[in-house]
Order: sequence, then structure tokens, then C-alpha cells
Amino acid sequence: MSVIVNIVIGLATSVISGGLVWLWERGKRGRALARKARFFGTEPGRPCLIVMNSKHDSPRSAAHQDVQAMIEIATLAGELGGEVSVTSSDEFQGSNGDRTEFCVGGPLGGSNLRTGGHLAAYVPGVAIHPYGTGPDSVAFTVGGRTYRYRRGDQEYALVVKFRPTEATASVILICGQSATANRAAIAFLKRAHRELRESVASVDRFCLVIKVAGIATYGHLGTSLERDESEAAFTPAARAD
Repeated sequence: MSVIVNIVIGLATSVISGGLVWLWERGKRGRALARKARFFGTEPGRPCLIVMNSKHDSPRSAAHQDVQAMIEIATLAGELGGEVSVTSSDEFQGSNGDRTEFCVGGPLGGSNLRTGGHLAAYVPGVAIHPYGTGPDSVAFTVGGRTYRYRRGDQEYALVVKFRPTEATASVILICGQSATANRAAIAFLKRAHRELRESVASVDRFCLVIKVAGIATYGHLGTSLERDESEAAFTPAARAD
């Protein structure tokens, strides 16, 4: 009889221990997902809006790499429990309201004028140089530092998060110097969000410069954090008299 009792007690202990471990692991995964959602400015049930750009000087068409970036964002939002909708930057005006907005692409050539509006209104320390023949063509300047564009070799993307004053949800700008840089930036965020969450001063507002190097070899995957430009990006740049 005592053998049977010991077996029953052992089984019960195993079931309880297994249940506690399962609950702990589930809670751990839930906490990790909540931290990830906080970094990306969303939460289960919150709608997510992807504002897509167009090809340079080619309205209503999208580069392959930008479509891939959109898929990456939609997959991320779905994982975090968001309801995803997609619109063109040519068709959407107004506030993002209660929707987390992912705005893809830079403003040059009319690719995504909404990005340009966001930068002008909320990120005054960032300047994007126009297309030209000199070394600063398409370059970013932030805080006195210039990030130059070397097509197909080394490129940069700005990742900016902020909340507009009239909205209750955040905007995340994915502003690359090319479609490859756009895709690279979101892939980097998905891979490195834990480290970035620990390094930025605030997960509610930041501006990161992502470097995409060795593109001919690594495509959109050769990425690293070049610099956290949050302080300079949100400070109006000094103007020469």
C-alpha cells in the first residue's frame, strides 16, 4: 500500500512541478512579448498602419525590397497581436490616432512625402540632402555628422520613433537611403530589439542610424547600429546667420 501511495505522490508532484514550469515559461514568454511590443509601440488588439512609399519618381509602384520590408512589418505586427492595414503615402493624410504607424521610405523624389512631413514636424535635427552629383547626394546629416550614401556598398537608414501630439499611438519611421536600406532597417530591428531596448534612453522616443555594409555580399543582412542620434535628432539644428 505504501508503494502505491508513494507512486501517487510522485506522480502528483511531477504533475504539479510540470504545471508550474509550464506556467513560468508561459509567463516568461508573455513578459518578453510585452517588452517587445512596448519597444515597437504596439500591443495586442491595437491596429497597426503601414504607410508605404513608391519608387523614386514612379508613383503607384513599389520596389521589391520595399514590398519585402512591408511583409516584415506586417509579420511583426501580427506576432504582437496587432490588426494590420496598409495604405499608400499618396492616399493617406491626417493623424495616425490610436494606430501604431510604420512609415516606410524617405521623402526624396516624392517617394514618401509623409516621412518628410513627420521629420519636419517632430525631428528637426535631421537633414536629408537632395539628389545630386556630389558626395553628399542622398546623405543624412544629424548633429553635425553626415552619413553618406555609397550605393550598393555602404548605405544608411534612420529609424525614428515618436508620438505625435494629436495621437495616442506611436509613429515609427523607416527612412533608408534606398529600398535595400529600408528592408535592412526593419530586419535589424527585429533581430536586435532586445539590445536596443536596453541601450536607448527611452523606448518611447529615439532616433537610430543603422549602417548597411557589404551589400554586394550580404544584401540587407549586413547591418549594425552606427549611432544613437536621439538627442541631436530631436533638437533643432543651429542655423547659420
